[in-house]
Amino acid sequence: MAKGKSAVSEALKVKPLADRVVVKPLDEDEQMRGGLYIPDTAKEKPSQGEVVAVGPGKLSDDGTRLEMDVSTGDKVLYGKYSGTDVTLEGSEYLILRESDILAIVS
Repeated sequence: MAKGKSAVSEALKVKPLADRVVVKPLDEDEQMRGGLYIPDTAKEKPSQGEVVAVGPGKLSDDGTRLEMDVSTGDKVLYGKYSGTDVTLEGSEYLILRESDILAIVS
């Protein structure tokens, strides 16, 4: 597959624009603290996910397209309140700008 494309994004027919990235948040394991169950509504939003689709890149002032630093399949860390949550074909995804990604996890 070409860079920036994935089987998931093609199946969902999602193509992010400019410097946007579609990320599937990684599920965090159910946690027990002090023997208490933490309900889903009280859990923190995950801040790690896998990139499933990448836009073509941002246009610079002179009209050239800037290359993206992330690619499909990368595991990334992103800001806790970054991006927009969307549900596509029954799965939760996050659409955010490349600048909201803090790091690539290896």
